[in-house]
Parts: sequence; C-alpha cells; structure tokens
Amino acid sequence: MAKTSRSVPFHVIIATCLALATGVAGAQGTRAVNPASAAVFEHWTPERRAAAIPRDLVVDARGYGYLRLSDGTLVPHGHHVAAQAPAGTAPRATSSGDTTGPTISGMDPSATATIGSTYTFKATVTDASGVKSVTFKVQKSGGTVQSFSATKGANNIWSVALQGFTDGDWSWQVTAKDNVAAKGGNTSTMGWFAFTVDTGGGGGSGGTGIVTNAEWSVGGTVQAAAGRLYFEMPASKRRGTWTGYVCSGTVATDGVANRSIILTAAHCVYDDANKAFARHVLFIPDQTDTTGTGTDLNCSNDPMGCWAPSFGVVDVNYTATTFPNNNAWDYAFYVVSDIGAHTSGFRTDVGDALDLAAGSMGLSFSQPSHDTNDSSDFTSALGYSYDADPNFMYCAEDMTTTNGTVNWWLPSCGLTGGSSGGPWVQPMTAGSGPIISVNSWGYTNSPGMAGAKFYQTSASCVFASATNTVFANIPGGDGNAGVAVPCP
Repeated sequence: MAKTSRSVPFHVIIATCLALATGVAGAQGTRAVNPASAAVFEHWTPERRAAAIPRDLVVDARGYGYLRLSDGTLVPHGHHVAAQAPAGTAPRATSSGDTTGPTISGMDPSATATIGSTYTFKATVTDASGVKSVTFKVQKSGGTVQSFSATKGANNIWSVALQGFTDGDWSWQVTAKDNVAAKGGNTSTMGWFAFTVDTGGGGGSGGTGIVTNAEWSVGGTVQAAAGRLYFEMPASKRRGTWTGYVCSGTVATDGVANRSIILTAAHCVYDDANKAFARHVLFIPDQTDTTGTGTDLNCSNDPMGCWAPSFGVVDVNYTATTFPNNNAWDYAFYVVSDIGAHTSGFRTDVGDALDLAAGSMGLSFSQPSHDTNDSSDFTSALGYSYDADPNFMYCAEDMTTTNGTVNWWLPSCGLTGGSSGGPWVQPMTAGSGPIISVNSWGYTNSPGMAGAKFYQTSASCVFASATNTVFANIPGGDGNAGVAVPCP
C-alpha cells in the first residue's frame, strides 16, 4: 500500500510520553529515538567522521581488485598481491655536472585552444639525466591555481586527464624537475598558456554533452532523495577492528508501510573479503544543503537530519565470492524503520518516515537505452565524492557496454571515491527520472565507471526482499545485520 499517512502504535506513544516526562526525549525533542539508532548517532563523533575513508573499489590492468584510499594508495582486496608501481615512476637520482632543467615542448592544449569539460593535458618533457617529476598547474581566470602530477607515457609524453571544467577563460603551465641529485634536481617551467572552455551543454537535464565530473546544480527529486552513507566494515574476518567508510545512496520508492528503502552498492553494505555486513550505518539525505562547512555529523545542521538503517539486503551471489568476480551483483539496499530511526535537522516540516521526508525515486528493471546513435542512452550518474565534500557531484554521457556485457559503462565518468552507490538516472528530466543502476567500480589507470545492471538480473528480487523482510528476523551482533537473498 502507498504511504500517505500512518497511525502511531500505542507503545510508541507511551514511550514518547515517558521520554518527555523525564526530560530525555533525545535529539528529536518530542520524538522518541530507539536505543539502537541513538547508539549510531552517538557513535559518529567528529573524530570518527574524519577518519572515515571512501569505499572505492578499482581494478588494475591485471584484473586484481583493490580498495583505493583517498590519497591514491591501493590496498589489495580479497588477495595479497601488491599494487603495480604507477607508470612514469622516477628512477633514483644521479650525480652529474648537469645544471640545466628539462626541456618542455608540445604543450596540449596549445595557446588559444578550446576544450570541453574534460581533456587530457599533455607535454613532451626530456632531460639527459632523466625526468623526476612533471606538474601541471591549471587556473580559471581569477580563480585558485590547482596542481596535478603528470604520468609518463610513450615518447616522453607526460599527461593527466582532467575533468570538471566550467565555461570561461583558463590557463595552464608545466613545471618539470630532472633527476640530478644536487639541490634536489634542476627545474624548468613553461607557460602560462591561455585556453578557453566551452562545455557545450549537458547540464544534467537531458542534454547530450559529456560531463565528466561537476557539481550538480539542477536540484530536483534526486538531490533531496540522494545522500551520504557512513558505516563501518571489519578490518579482518575476526571482526576485532572496524574501519569507517563513506558511500552514497538514494531513497527508493517502495510502496509499503513501516519502512523506507535506501538503494546503494553491495560493497557499501557487505564486506565480501571479510564476510560481514556493515555496522553503525548512518544516512544523511541532501547533505549538500548543510549549513555547516562539510559533513561534520552534526545532524542538526543538515536540512532533514539523519537516519539509522536497521539492516542491509544483498544477493547471496555477492557474498559467495570476492570483487571483481561479483561485480554483476553490486547492488543492495538498506532498510530503515519509519519509527525511532531519525534525528532532526534544521527543517521543522520533516517527519520520521525517510521516504516521506526526502521523497523517493522509482527503480526501473526494464531494459534501458545503450549504445545508440542518438541521445536516448544519455545517462546521469550522481554521488557524494569524498574529495568534493559537501557537494553533490555528477557525470553524464551516453551509456555503453564497451567494457563488457556484465555491467553498464560510462567511459568518461570521473566521479571519485565516496560516490559509490549513487544513482544512475535515464532519462534525467529536471532532476528526476528512473534509476537504472548505481555507481560501482572503475579502473586504476583510466577514466570511466561501471554500473551494475538491474535489467534481467536479481535486482528486483533483492529489492522485493528489502520491502518484506521482517525486522525482528534480522540477527543481532556486529557484522550480522543483513540478509543475503538466494534469488533465481
């Protein structure tokens, strides 16, 4: 049945009255928060929030899976094979009589060039003593200078793919250091080269221009329904030490009473390497509209406050193996009680049912458009990137299957860690539309992002389980709060 209004059970009324009478009603004032949810809200101190990292899973050229930390470090996931050294790693410094810095040429984009929202910047850099490092600096007119470390490729070409450019006048320069030991090496600087950015539309509202990584400005249902997820996963199968992580999720339209459903990625719900469900899960919808400076876990300065989900639901196939072998099932749901799981934000018109407060988005299990010659397959992927806190970010382009048939693929998407589990919407109209997938994984050495398919998979079966699993049937204990569904 659709949720429009609901009566409050008698035992909840009694609990609320007792809380008011004793002056311990909690963060919601006149609303009672159940003990399990209260423990979650209290757990996420500013220190624990600051220590949380993106749950960002990536695959290297050999097919090994890694957890990519916010500083780019790759931690083996489900195996013990060390990550490969990045291309262009500098050799050990040498001593010589060389007192001249590297030679820099072939800067691309060249002076007066026009580029779009994404571009691979390149420069040819050579030196008789070897090149130790190359740095590209980029600045929008009147803006802050941003620095990026370039990677060496064939023919002494150093490059870095950048995204998120906005229309206007920009400039860039190259600084290179050679491998001479004395005084830390000789340095050369070339530039500034002026260039222009023309993104050519896209805007997230059904356009056709490629957007690789930009702040969402359209608003709409997706901004209200999507939010940031905080949770912890065990550091080992012993479950003695737990690590804090961040992901993204979206309130899904469920059509049932007593609960709300949050769609996210399975790797944000279940640790497939250590075989445990997440604990201390916290959801903050529309976190981008906080009155704070970022995600500080002070729920009162977020528009709708925070919710504490009760349990997660994944496909049992995701739990049976390890990433990347299980990425076909990288979709999952958190289930939130409509009673006692909410602590208030600064808006006064928000009730305790998450889907009524934040709104919700429909899931589509039908075949979406892909690999077409028109704009029907233009897809927007959104999420809360860790390095863009507190901004809600997105990428948008034509969806393909060029990366294989298991997942959908957005070849230029540059969303970063923390966006995992965020929605893929096709078509997007004025900030709303059907969700067809979620942000799943990417590669260590190239752009693009994969999304798990909802069409002709178990996604609808897992969703159905999330809507009808009885709360009381979920086992207790850290790492056990979830259901692994054996779907057809």
